[in-house]
Amino acid sequence: MNLQQFRFVRETIRRNFNLTEAARTLYTSQPGVSKAIIEFEDELGLKIFERHGKRIKGLTKPGHVVAQVIDRIMREVDNLKKVSDEFARRDEGGLVIACTHAQARYILPKVIPAFRERFPKVRVSLAEGSPPHLARMVLHEQADVAIATETLVHTPGLAAMPVYSWEHTIVVRPDHPLAELTSSAAKAISLEQLAQYPIVTYDHAFSGRGTIDEVFAANDIRPDIVLEAIDADVIKTYVDVGLGIGIIAGMAFDPRRDKGLVGLPAGHLFGTHVTRVAVKSGIFLRDYVYVLLEMLSPALTRDVVLEAIEKSSKTD
Repeated sequence: MNLQQFRFVRETIRRNFNLTEAARTLYTSQPGVSKAIIEFEDELGLKIFERHGKRIKGLTKPGHVVAQVIDRIMREVDNLKKVSDEFARRDEGGLVIACTHAQARYILPKVIPAFRERFPKVRVSLAEGSPPHLARMVLHEQADVAIATETLVHTPGLAAMPVYSWEHTIVVRPDHPLAELTSSAAKAISLEQLAQYPIVTYDHAFSGRGTIDEVFAANDIRPDIVLEAIDADVIKTYVDVGLGIGIIAGMAFDPRRDKGLVGLPAGHLFGTHVTRVAVKSGIFLRDYVYVLLEMLSPALTRDVVLEAIEKSSKTD
């Protein structure tokens, strides 16, 4: 058995058992992948994959165990490469940050310029997507870190650590009735008041939308949600043109920038949320990744991150 066979098995699983896609990703031929897998199964003396004719349909019971072992082996092989890079090219390399639009737009601009100043030879890439997609990117080592509010802490194989807490904000036009509330009344807006107006807010996978739905449902209120978006700027745009009131993440509202809108606190309605950063369990992190994590939150020192990685590795 050899590392090439391990790569073929791992990529076949990652590509939902599509040998053609696995071969394309590995820059080889589909028959070559199929042959290597069959030879590997013969060498092991067991079947890794369930088949229907020539098509692979899934993993066998022993295949699940083999897949876990292969993942650990390939993780350590990748770690060896990263150790080599760390000592040969300490301040050079690449850094892929998987993040939601909110993090790319409102949080990372406070961090990346300082990071680039310290590590000018590190190529930084942002990969935006939904929280489940970001989690998969880190698990498949297509990204070094992921930043999101949802999903990460519940994903096996990831070490997720808190970065900051936030609450929702209601945004309305200055001529909206809610904008005329006194300061104390604005802080006590009720769900019933919100439900009187059309609502523009996030898609179900983003920025605490699940909590918004749960709170309304728990109070037996059916809000009139007229538009969903993944981007707070889009939500604010449609509020500005009079489509409805908006519910967005608090960090996405800035009175100096959003002068045409009024922001009202909604933490008393929808609670406090935690945005987290995640890395893959058991992974070797370059020094500059530790620096990035501490820039995101001073509490994320190297010792804290290492402890989180070790803890997650034991529970996987």
